[in-house]
Amino acid sequence: MNNFFYKISSFCMALLVFVSTMSFTIESHYCGNVLVDTSMFGKVETCVKAVQKKTYSTKCDNIKKDCCTNEQLVVDGQDNLKISFNKLDKEQQILVATLIYSYVNLFTELKTENISVRDYSPPVLVKDVQVLHETFLI
Repeated sequence: MNNFFYKISSFCMALLVFVSTMSFTIESHYCGNVLVDTSMFGKVETCVKAVQKKTYSTKCDNIKKDCCTNEQLVVDGQDNLKISFNKLDKEQQILVATLIYSYVNLFTELKTENISVRDYSPPVLVKDVQVLHETFLI
């Protein structure tokens, strides 16, 4: 169960980093006040090509060619996520490596061997020391 939540949280964090660093551009072509084409991945279609495809006349036929405008909406993602490990001096690198090593080993389980004494018989008594010295606990 714990491994499942670990995988879900790892996937969500990777998706968050991907979405926050993603950038894209949306291009739009307007002929007058009319939106002719919108594109995210390719070039936008101009109103001249749109008029050629249509057989009926539109407002774009009557409007001059210089009234057409292209707009771009650029969404830039974060670009400062790279933190270089080389900018630290040698002592700081050793400290970070030591902290990471000790933190990772903090959560590893140590295997302990259970030594069972029930399989062994006690040693043979040669003399009973308590009776010889007459020391008894009450």
